Amino acid sequence: MMEKREKVSNFLIIIFFFLLIFVFLQFLAPLTQPTSSLSDLSGMTMVVDNEPYWSEMDHPWQDIYRIGDVICHTKATRSFNLNQNQLPFCARCTAIWIGLTFGTLFLVFFRIKNQFLFFIGLITSISLLGVDGVGRLLGLWESTNVIRLITGILVGLFTGMAIGLILDELYLFKKDLKKNKKKKGK
Repeated sequence: MMEKREKVSNFLIIIFFFLLIFVFLQFLAPLTQPTSSLSDLSGMTMVVDNEPYWSEMDHPWQDIYRIGDVICHTKATRSFNLNQNQLPFCARCTAIWIGLTFGTLFLVFFRIKNQFLFFIGLITSISLLGVDGVGRLLGLWESTNVIRLITGILVGLFTGMAIGLILDELYLFKKDLKKNKKKKGK
């Protein structure tokens, strides 16, 4: 299903380090704030709900919490805490970011050979996340942060690897274009 990578894409390494720093800042942000100063950031996605909390923070903490405020509901009951402060993203979104980071790291060192099996894994991980979310929405069960963590990491991991696969394909496409141009030029 995979083989050791001979040549690493510089762009993939850049994406990995960007994600690694972003995840690191998510865990560092609540530690930089006064204890118990960010205990309930509950809100809605695509809405700025918590500006009073993060507007006075120093950068980059303000930026991390602003991004979380906009793209995540950050419900307190569905979030992890450090320093008695809520993380900038809910448990599932935090896990997705972690998974993305490790998925791209995996593709820095390995190349996926059997893309069909990978595709099955991607669909399965998305399905598990969807089943958990829809089941909770319909009131069939109440999801836990552990389940959100597991489903988020799985989706993030496979999505991070998908990003690597796309970059691999773009690299091969670019390489083929150059080869064809050389052939036509002869």
